Amino acid sequence: MGSSVDRSAVGLRSERGPILGGLMLSTGLIAIDATILATAVPSIVRDLGGYQQFPWLFSVYLLAQAVSVPIYAKSADMIGRKPIILIGIGLFLLGSVLCGFAPGMLWLILFRIVQGLGAGAVGPMAMTIVGDIYTVAERAKVQGYLSSMWAIASVVGPALGGIFSQLGIWRGIFFVNVPLCALAGWMLIRNYHEDKHEQRHRIDFGGAALLTLGLTGIILGLLEGDSAWAWISVPSAICFGGGALALVAFAAVERRASEPIIDFSLIGRRLILSTTVVSFGIGALLIGVTSFAPAYLEGSLGIPPLLSGLAVAALTLGWPLASANSGTLYLRIGFRRTATIGMSTAVVASILLAVTGPWPNAFTVAGIAFVLGLGLGWSSAPVLIAAQASVGWGERGAVTGMNTFARSAGSAVGVAILGAISNAVIARGAGPDDPATIVSASTGVFIGVAITAAVTLGALMFMPRDYAGAGGASTDGAPAGGASAS
Repeated sequence: MGSSVDRSAVGLRSERGPILGGLMLSTGLIAIDATILATAVPSIVRDLGGYQQFPWLFSVYLLAQAVSVPIYAKSADMIGRKPIILIGIGLFLLGSVLCGFAPGMLWLILFRIVQGLGAGAVGPMAMTIVGDIYTVAERAKVQGYLSSMWAIASVVGPALGGIFSQLGIWRGIFFVNVPLCALAGWMLIRNYHEDKHEQRHRIDFGGAALLTLGLTGIILGLLEGDSAWAWISVPSAICFGGGALALVAFAAVERRASEPIIDFSLIGRRLILSTTVVSFGIGALLIGVTSFAPAYLEGSLGIPPLLSGLAVAALTLGWPLASANSGTLYLRIGFRRTATIGMSTAVVASILLAVTGPWPNAFTVAGIAFVLGLGLGWSSAPVLIAAQASVGWGERGAVTGMNTFARSAGSAVGVAILGAISNAVIARGAGPDDPATIVSASTGVFIGVAITAAVTLGALMFMPRDYAGAGGASTDGAPAGGASAS
C-alpha cells in the first residue's frame, strides 16, 4: 500500500504533493474542455453545418457524464478510486482523438459521448480522492490548488479556442487534450497508492439504462421540438411521454434495487437532497452562459472568437477565485451561509445579464460573467464539501458522484431547455445569420438563466443551518480513507 502519509503539510511539495499534482492535471482536462469548445462553436458550424444542432455538442457530453457518474461512484467503492480515474482519463483521451477526426456534425456529436463518459469518471474521482486523503480543514486549502486549474483554463481555454478558430483549425481544440491526458495518467500511476476499503456492490445497469433513456427522450424532445417537428405532434409525444415513463420506471426500479444507481435513502437526508438540487441548478446556470454567450457576441457584434471567448472566460476566472477563498469563509461562517452569499450574487448577476441582453456589449458581458462566476464559486464548493463531510469513506464516492451527477444532469437539461428557447426564437425570426434574431434568442436564454438562479437560491434555503462536518469527518479529524505518495 505504500508508506503512511504526512498529514502535517498541504501543497505540491508535501508528501501528498505528487498526488495533488496529478489531480490538478486531471481537473485541468475537464476545465479546458469546458472553456475551449464554446468559443469554437461558430467555426464548427460554418465548417460542418447545423447551427440548431450545436446544443447537442454539450448536451450529449453532459448526459453521458451525468449517467456514468453514479456507476463510476459505485465501482470506486468496490475496486478503489485509482482504476476508475485512470479509465476515465483513457476514455477522455480516446474521445478527444475521435472528435479531432470527426468528418461531420453527427459524428462529432457521437464522439462527444465518449468524451463525456471519460469526464464522468475524472471529475468526481478527483474530488473523491481529495476527500479521502485530506481532512475538511485541509480541503479548504486544497480547493485553492484545484481551483487554480479552472483559473488557468479560463484564460488558456478561450484563447486557444479563439486562436484555433481564427486560423481555421478548430480540430486542434481536441488534440490539446492528448498530452494532458498522458501526463495526468502517468503522474497518478506513479504516485497514487490508495488504501482501499473494498466493498462488494452490484452495479445497477438496468437503472442506468432507464435513466439514460428517460433523460435522452426529454432532451431530444426539447431540442428538436418546434425545429424538426411541431411541439404538438406524434414525435414530441413519443419523446416526452416515453422519457417520462422511463424516468417513472427508473424511480420504481431504484426503490427495489439492492444497489441503486441513485440511492434514494441518501436523497432522503435533508442535507444531501438540498445540496443535490442546488448542484443541479448550478450546472444549468453555468452551461446557460458559457454555451450561448460566445455565439451571442459573435452573431450580434461580429467580434472574433478570441474576444468572445475571453469575455465569457471572465466567468470561469471568477469561479475559481471565489472557490479558492470559499474555504476560509465556510470554516468561519458555515457552509449554508457561504453558499447563500454566493447564490444571491449569482441571482443579481443573471438578472443584469437578462436586462442588458438587448444591447450586446462584450465588456458588459465580461463584467457580469465575472460576478456570476464569483457567485457560483462561493456556492459550489461549500455545497459539495458539506455533502462529503456528512458521510464516511464507504458513502463518500456515492455522495460525490450524486453531487456531480446533479450538476451534469442540470447542465444537460439546462442546455436542452435553453437551446429550445433559442431555436424557437430563431425559427420565428430571420434565421441564425441575422444579428437581431440572435440578440432576441440570446436574451430569451438569459431570462431563463435568471429564473434558474432564483429557483436555485430558493432550494438553498432548505439546506440545514450551521452544518459543520458531522457524521463521517470532523473539521479537524482525519479522513476515513488514505493514500500514500512515493
